[in-house]
Amino acid sequence: MDPQQPQQVQIRAENNDIKGHYSNIAQIFHTKEEVIIDFLLQAPSGVSLISRIIMSPGHVKRLASALNTNIGQYEKQFGEIQEAEQPNKTEIGFTS
Repeated sequence: MDPQQPQQVQIRAENNDIKGHYSNIAQIFHTKEEVIIDFLLQAPSGVSLISRIIMSPGHVKRLASALNTNIGQYEKQFGEIQEAEQPNKTEIGFTS
């Protein structure tokens, strides 16, 4: 195997997963061993859990790095991204 060739990985996905899911809020919790990211949808009817992702801290750090790289590439191509306003936590049932 040539070390210069990128390895191809086949990814299987169900039709519903290929469509994707929209989330307009995320919550992040952590313990020493794992980071839990809840993707939520705030709608007039309330807040729904769309997906929960559980990762090791090391993988989350790699994800954060990949996201930062992609944000930089996006902004270079399309211009600066304006950060979305934070929702009012009391409106969606969270306490701080």
